[in-house]
Amino acid sequence: MDRKPDQPYPPTEPYDRGMLDAGDGNLVYWEVCGNPAGKPALVVHGGPGSGCTTRARRFFDPDRYRVVLFDQRNCGRSTPHASDPAADMRHNTTAHLIADMELLRRHLGIEQWLLYGGSWGSTLILAYAEQHPERVSEIVIPAVTTTRRSEIDWLYRGAGAFFPEAWDLFRAGVPEAAGPGDLVAAYARRMESPDPEVRARATADWCAWEDAVLSMENWSGPPPYSGRPDRDRQALVRICSHYFSHAAWLEEGQLIRDAVRLADVPGVLVHGRFDMGGPLTTAWELAKAWPGAELTVIDGAGHLGGPATSRAVLDALDRFARL
Repeated sequence: MDRKPDQPYPPTEPYDRGMLDAGDGNLVYWEVCGNPAGKPALVVHGGPGSGCTTRARRFFDPDRYRVVLFDQRNCGRSTPHASDPAADMRHNTTAHLIADMELLRRHLGIEQWLLYGGSWGSTLILAYAEQHPERVSEIVIPAVTTTRRSEIDWLYRGAGAFFPEAWDLFRAGVPEAAGPGDLVAAYARRMESPDPEVRARATADWCAWEDAVLSMENWSGPPPYSGRPDRDRQALVRICSHYFSHAAWLEEGQLIRDAVRLADVPGVLVHGRFDMGGPLTTAWELAKAWPGAELTVIDGAGHLGGPATSRAVLDALDRFARL
């Protein structure tokens, strides 16, 4: 399908969708759009807990790709929803999500698929691909993260050097925290409170901090975090704090250490030089450790990307569509 170089593909609608029984009472929403006979690709959304979006579909040529999207456990249209305090977070870990991806691949009869996603999505992509490299044809990642403890510490403490007013408010939201290193865990504990007012206040404070970190980016529209519907914000904060207080159940540096397992998987990494949420150093270190990766640094862009980031992603996906 033809398109202007600076524009995404036209909107498409799913031709198939369903709810995958992932066990432990979890149903995972999935949908497929594009060409049923096209190259399989999986969109892995960020957050964790953001849910998949219609915008992600538009990076793929619908004539060439069979695009699969899914809402990770407890968010989006998956059930039970994390905004419900009765939803059990014990059954939501990185290992569970990797297993869900494999279950979905088998359910759809896909042998190999391209993986696309950024921010938290890149962590989950790398964790899945390093465990199942034979199932991955290519990888495209904008906004690289690996959820190391050092990266979490930067996002929820170190970045406060640039936004001290906002960080003081974030810190004040959990006065019971033992210190700066306990902030994320303290928010996770608050998101498990039976008191809806406690959960609502923690959600607002967390989202205000996340918005502050992204406040220097060229972004039009509602605030990226605070502007979401209340139900989605609560699920996002509950899942984020749950994952980040456990460093995503990964060994420190594991995903960069094991990137050698991706030697036969071509990859494109696209990262904004001024990404305050996930500094460029992680993408740089990953590109050096991953023999098949190409890193494109976008000057002037941040975590949310922009036109140049979108062009680089579209170009990579168009190129891989021909393979």
